[in-house]
Amino acid sequence: MAIHKVMVIGAGQMGAGIAQVCAQSGYEVVLNDLSEEALDKGLKGIERQLARSVEKERMTEKEKTEVLGRLNTSRQRSDAESCDLIIEAVVENMEVKTKVFADLDEIAPEHAILASNTSSLPITEIAAATKRPDQVIGMHFMNPVPVMKLVEIIRGLQTSDETFKAIEDMTVQLSKTPVEVQDFPGFVSNRILMPMINEAIYAVYEGIASPEDIDTVMKLGTNHPMGPLTLADFIGLDTCLYIMEVLHDGFGDSKYRPCPLLRKYVKAGWLGRKSGRGFYQYE
Repeated sequence: MAIHKVMVIGAGQMGAGIAQVCAQSGYEVVLNDLSEEALDKGLKGIERQLARSVEKERMTEKEKTEVLGRLNTSRQRSDAESCDLIIEAVVENMEVKTKVFADLDEIAPEHAILASNTSSLPITEIAAATKRPDQVIGMHFMNPVPVMKLVEIIRGLQTSDETFKAIEDMTVQLSKTPVEVQDFPGFVSNRILMPMINEAIYAVYEGIASPEDIDTVMKLGTNHPMGPLTLADFIGLDTCLYIMEVLHDGFGDSKYRPCPLLRKYVKAGWLGRKSGRGFYQYE
């Protein structure tokens, strides 16, 4: 199936990043959000990223103009009726996502693929909200989207080979590396990453070392580019907690139990960079 026009639902950091890389790769893109403020913020973020690329001579001013010319914004879900692929990038909440997919199923053309950028929720359950589960798939981009090369492509129980191949080919067109992943809680990246972050939080909780020293151990001792607690602050401690809860509920294994200190920080509103404080303080 040929993909020419893409709609991205959700103009937050992930959605805007996905829209940017799609437009840069030649696709006509509609960035959709219910909030005019979110759309404005998302579009300005894309413009800043492209301007930085021009400054660093990674693209020309003409190429930047062409990319922005392929990108439109929308507040109407009905605009999905002209799209070949719709990528959902809304809040990580199953009730919200299934509502979005049920709506899109009624609006999008019969041939359209519906993809979710979920980082942990089951694609099979999301697909069950539609009448086209064979055309529903997971596309888990990494943050920040314009920089990170990996896309986990998650097959739901009924995802067809044709749907998978179309998304795999598109991922390559986006200059990303696709990896096929089966539909299990946390997929691969977060099933491995989040327990490591959670264990680092336990090390703070138990007084084994300071956040700075724990991060130093992992950077210098295991060659990680960023320490796990700095990374947790970057991801958002609320997101880390949510994914750990998905893993704990999905597997029923105590090794995925979220650290009490993580819960405490989230309840205090210490969410990391986005709130100004997490394991570190930010301006």
